[in-house]
Amino acid sequence: MSGTSDVQRHEIVRLSTESECESLGAFLADRIYEFNVEATGYADGRLLAGCVRDESGEIIAGYNGHTWGGYCELAHLWVHERHRGQRLGTLLIRAAESEALARDCAQIILATHDFQAPGFYERMGYERKYVIEGRPRGHVDIIYVKPLRRA
Repeated sequence: MSGTSDVQRHEIVRLSTESECESLGAFLADRIYEFNVEATGYADGRLLAGCVRDESGEIIAGYNGHTWGGYCELAHLWVHERHRGQRLGTLLIRAAESEALARDCAQIILATHDFQAPGFYERMGYERKYVIEGRPRGHVDIIYVKPLRRA
C-alpha cells in the first residue's frame, strides 16, 4: 500500500506554454536516450538535417531526423509548395540516405500521412510497413522502411 500513498502525495503540474512543453520534451528525450544507451550499449545517436535555400537565404526545402544504433529515422521532409515538382524532395531524400550510409546505418524509417507524400516515398524505394488508422481522425499514418545498401 505504500506505493499508493506515494502516488497520492504527488501532483501533476500541467505546462501551459509552448516553451515549457518544448523544454520538457527535450528533457524527457535526453532521459530516454540515456536509458536506451544503457539498455543497448549504443551511444552513437546524432541529429541529422539538411536544407535548400533560395537566393535570399530563405529555406525552401529541408529534412531532419536522427541516427542511432544502425538506423536512421527521418522526422520531417518538406518542400515549399512553390518549389514542388523540381526534384528537391528527391535531392533531400538522397542526401539523407547518403549521410545515413556514411554513419553506417542499415535502414531508414519514416512516417507520412495518407494526404502527404506516400506515393513519393514508394517511388523512392520505401516499403510500406504499417498503417495507423485514425491518425489524424479520418486519415492514416503510414510507416515506411527502406534498407540501405552501399553502391
